[in-house]
Amino acid sequence: MTTICVDVMGADKEPEVLLKGVTCALEKDPDLCVLLAGSAGVVEPYCASHERACALVTTEVIGMAEHPASAVRQKKDASIVRAAAAVRAGEADGLFSAGSTGAVLTAATFGVGRIKGVKRPALSLPFPGLGSHKTIFLDMGANADVKPEVMVQFAHMGRAFAEVALGVSDARVGLLCNGSEDTKGSEMALAYHEALANGSCGFAGNAEGTDVLGDRFDVIVCDGFTGNVCLKTIEGTGKFVLSRVKAAMKGSLGAKLGAALLAGPLKAMAGELSGAEYGGAILLGLRAPVVKGHGATSAEAVCAGTLSCAAYARANLCEKIAQACEIAG
Repeated sequence: MTTICVDVMGADKEPEVLLKGVTCALEKDPDLCVLLAGSAGVVEPYCASHERACALVTTEVIGMAEHPASAVRQKKDASIVRAAAAVRAGEADGLFSAGSTGAVLTAATFGVGRIKGVKRPALSLPFPGLGSHKTIFLDMGANADVKPEVMVQFAHMGRAFAEVALGVSDARVGLLCNGSEDTKGSEMALAYHEALANGSCGFAGNAEGTDVLGDRFDVIVCDGFTGNVCLKTIEGTGKFVLSRVKAAMKGSLGAKLGAALLAGPLKAMAGELSGAEYGGAILLGLRAPVVKGHGATSAEAVCAGTLSCAAYARANLCEKIAQACEIAG
């Protein structure tokens, strides 16, 4: 049996939404157990009526607006802090939370702990691409500033994740830049390029913005500042397209029919771009899988995130990342 600790507090949604997602995950995976971190009134009644659910009663919650580092230090009994500690203690094999990104990153980094040798954990997600291609993208916002040697580690971690999540061996790595030529980019981008070229990490050259949803690379790396801007741009573009389709449905009969035909595929595309298939982004570089769901998560996304976390644990993703980083030196 694989046990995933689910933090049912701290998200924008009510705990009942997360519990609905947990129920879905338990129904889909008979070899799954859950350890639910949250207030007694929320987790105890649920666990009393679900055989494969155990309660981790906590008395504090870290809100979205709180300073992550300060809150994690001060609120020792917060659900995300206790959840991370439970994973470190071996009570669970992985962690899912839709709480504050900063709080999840801080609590998981210090609570679960980093893999030996990993300098900075990175947020990653498989992005959809042309045809059936998918591209592992990192860092999505965990590290605004990254040194060249850390970028090489990102490449190795991304390749290990590509093998587990996508079944791709010997993944092609690209560096997100403002041009495909080796000479393009800022001084820092050029330093990244040089480090990756000498890093024995499958580096295949610079990736442009058009490659993020393309098929030229299996892994694309960048610093968290650039990655988060890229992610939010993609999300914003998806919302813009959907808004235009909705507006078209108010026009002529022909426009309404055309928009109605496109609504389904466009909704599916939006789901792909949001990472709903995986339930959220994974924090690579820790001793156990930690999946960070969106704050405004849905029951379906919680279900997907819990199942993804269990799948990563069973595939020994963290051990493979450790091996890749050890080989890289």
